[in-house]
Amino acid sequence: MVHVSAAPVLALRGVSKRFGAVQALTEVDLDVHAGEVVALVGDNGAGKSTLVKTIAGVHPVDEGVIEWQGRPVVLGTPHDARALGIATVYQDLALCDNLDVVGNLFLGRELTRRGVLDEVEMERRARKLLATLSIRIPSVRVPVASLSGGQRQTVAIARSMLGEPRLVLLDEPTAALGVEQTAQVLDLVERLRERGHAVVLVSHDLADVRAVADRVAVLRLGRNNGVLAVADTSHEEIVSAITGATDNAVTRRADRTRTDTPTDARTATPTDIRPGEARG
Repeated sequence: MVHVSAAPVLALRGVSKRFGAVQALTEVDLDVHAGEVVALVGDNGAGKSTLVKTIAGVHPVDEGVIEWQGRPVVLGTPHDARALGIATVYQDLALCDNLDVVGNLFLGRELTRRGVLDEVEMERRARKLLATLSIRIPSVRVPVASLSGGQRQTVAIARSMLGEPRLVLLDEPTAALGVEQTAQVLDLVERLRERGHAVVLVSHDLADVRAVADRVAVLRLGRNNGVLAVADTSHEEIVSAITGATDNAVTRRADRTRTDTPTDARTATPTDIRPGEARG
């Protein structure tokens, strides 16, 4: 049984983000505890990537509060997030194909001894880290270009663990992977949870979400549309929250907007028909 902390490691309170005329996030709340995996799901354009980049310090919030271990913090840059203990693995991985596994793990944080790269110590630490995470790589000295998609993803995740982060953000880690490679990555996500890390997993694959997540946070049109416990929620209920087919905060707000519109401005168009109603 994985222990989940009582107080959240990360808490978002009323976070909003605008890009010009586009309101990407509106008053979003999110709690993430140590020792749990929270899946962030939603349709294309729901605000998932923007929310991840907000937590990662790429996009400073316009409104709202971000709390880290119970105290408000300002994440103005990615460096601010990393300094707190937030690691992010983006979908493009940002690996250097011409470097070996050791070179990629320590890229930008190389170890030196008397002004010279300490290759022996970096290799030792690389082997220890991969063993701790139970990552199977043919050799830490093979070029990353020769690895499978799943192995490349696990190397990217392992690199994020060098700083012993408290929170790991994974943006679509299983996208474009085969069945066996996906299983490797999901196994690693479970090991991160077992080690007490908080994990935010962005994914379009609900099978992956149900396999490893403890809770599912749904975004729709840049707003919260439900936080669901995976053990108590069906696949259909998650899909309904994603598509807006269920009665929730977003659909109730849309109904209220329609109600506030003058009668002569409302016509019997398909958008006026609520989920579950027949078309006359």
